[in-house]
Amino acid sequence: MRERSSMPTPRQEGILPAPELDSAIKRSQSYLLSEQKAEGYWIGELMVDATLVADKLAYHHWDGKVDRQWQRKAVNHIFSMQLSEGGWNIYYGGPSEVNATIKCYLALKLAGVPVTDPRMLRARAVALSLGGVPRMNTFSKLYLALLGLFPWDYVPTIPSDFILVGKWFYVNLNEMSSWSRSMLVPLAIINHFKPTRPLDHNVNLDELYPEGMHERDLALAPDPERITWRNFFLWLDRLHKFAEWFAQNGIHPFRRRALKKAEKWMLERFEGSDGLAAIFPAMLNSLIALKALGYADDHPEVVRAEQALKNLEHETRDTVRIEPCFSPVWDTAIVNICLHESGISAEHPALKRATDWLIAREIRFRGDWYYKNPAKVEPSGWVFEFDNKWNPDVDDTAMVLLALRKVPTDDRKKRDECFQRGLKWMMTFQCKDGGWASFDKDCTKGVLEKVPFADHNAMLDPECADITARILELLGYEGWSIEHPQVQKGLKFVREHQEADGSWYGRWGVNYIYGTWQVLRGLRALSLNMNEAWLLKARDWLESVQHEDGGWGERCDTYDDPVFKGQGPSTASQTAWAVMGLCAFDDPNRQSLQRGIEYLIRTQNPDGSWTELETTGTGFPKVFYLKYDMYRNAWPLLAMATYRKICASTGRQIEVP
Repeated sequence: MRERSSMPTPRQEGILPAPELDSAIKRSQSYLLSEQKAEGYWIGELMVDATLVADKLAYHHWDGKVDRQWQRKAVNHIFSMQLSEGGWNIYYGGPSEVNATIKCYLALKLAGVPVTDPRMLRARAVALSLGGVPRMNTFSKLYLALLGLFPWDYVPTIPSDFILVGKWFYVNLNEMSSWSRSMLVPLAIINHFKPTRPLDHNVNLDELYPEGMHERDLALAPDPERITWRNFFLWLDRLHKFAEWFAQNGIHPFRRRALKKAEKWMLERFEGSDGLAAIFPAMLNSLIALKALGYADDHPEVVRAEQALKNLEHETRDTVRIEPCFSPVWDTAIVNICLHESGISAEHPALKRATDWLIAREIRFRGDWYYKNPAKVEPSGWVFEFDNKWNPDVDDTAMVLLALRKVPTDDRKKRDECFQRGLKWMMTFQCKDGGWASFDKDCTKGVLEKVPFADHNAMLDPECADITARILELLGYEGWSIEHPQVQKGLKFVREHQEADGSWYGRWGVNYIYGTWQVLRGLRALSLNMNEAWLLKARDWLESVQHEDGGWGERCDTYDDPVFKGQGPSTASQTAWAVMGLCAFDDPNRQSLQRGIEYLIRTQNPDGSWTELETTGTGFPKVFYLKYDMYRNAWPLLAMATYRKICASTGRQIEVP
């Protein structure tokens, strides 16, 4: 149950004076400044569930090259993430999840852990209670098929032929989200060759089929209604499997051409990137695809792909963990904003170095975004990672622009030109309904979610309130009028997506606290009348989910069922978001706001950092979540700075209960 007050908490006897807030801000500044890299950027680790290590261990067994020392460390990591009941979850504090549990169980079994080990027995029981192997998603089943542990006949076909379909057809490769394209093109190559390498020590997963390996459990179930898109695609999948026989025998009319194009597409996107799309799933898939195509182990492309994956690892004496990607651009932009907003001068060497580093990361290349957005605009934009030139994204670009406007650097003309290019580029991505998405424009053809291999919940890249509001925030700071047509469309989108209780869904952060904060902050920057009823309703919602300890928290289960919104242990990052949402109403003496500030000051560590175990970042809702380690230390600083600023602007004394 959530902890919340049914009525305002009485003021405490002791009043925390302004110097305590100033001291907390200074400690936070000092901590973040000490974390800056010599090159000028900041980067926090992206912490995820145990499945990445499990997948990599399984890959090594498929490849036939197992480093026993590495495997020992991987086993230690996987066991360290096991829940007491025996399964593995996909976010901190969450329940066991079927894909994660079976992947981890398999990895441990491959590594030689006896199935009679009590930890394995508990894992087996949990996996069976969740439905076992038949309930895994398509991509997980495909990895099992590579090891001979699941029949290919029941893995939904990912035909490479789709890469030949042009823009003239309603459904084509470029109508899929950028991350799905990057995962599916190498998977299509794998699907063609089906490079199964049976395990030499007779490992199987027979014990994880609740009712045995029966066709009724292996095949995907159709919809009860006969005429649906899902049933159409299931029928089409059977047709593809019939065509596979011809393809395997060299008489498929387009398959050879499709494979060559898929290979070329993949190799092209290795260039200027830290691996395909610079994200773990695409990078691992591309490495398997290269080997399926016959590339030798010492081929430069294979060596490069293996090194890119290796770079994501954090190996210690006893464990190894893997990041899904790196986040230097995102983290640097956020920290730059936080430090400047909290009083660090634009002339400070740290901010200048960071800004110069961000300017140097601008993407001046026309990447895959151009297919959905062929606007006559000079290429620009920023990515999340170090290098990923094919996939600059709107959200990172907006955050970088918010940072660039703070620090002119020693070459103001260069900064201004960079800023204007990025702004013009970003504005061309506004979608038909007025919102902005993350990577592409109008990537919303819902029929793609009905294809059998779309169960990773990420085929589309829909517009969302949090990104749209962040762009409106930037436009507000830049003096754009609320009468501007693009601003009007953005405002309309935001208003139409407000929930009945006043909150907003958060696509890229957990969840309704994230979405509501960003909308309120964005609209405040536009100088909207924050006393309008619909905005006060959002404020009231934030206050209604504040905990007794003064903080806010929300877990990822809110993506499964909104009934859980606003529930979860208080965290520094989510409390900071809620505080900034309330700051949008310019009332520093509001008791909920003061209690939130007091929570941040009280929970700060002596070195200026905060401790946070919860997962507050979103990759793919219901499927994959992220713990941004930078969030716990950056957002609280911005929240405290924002609160101090509204106190100064209203001329009120800072008092925190």
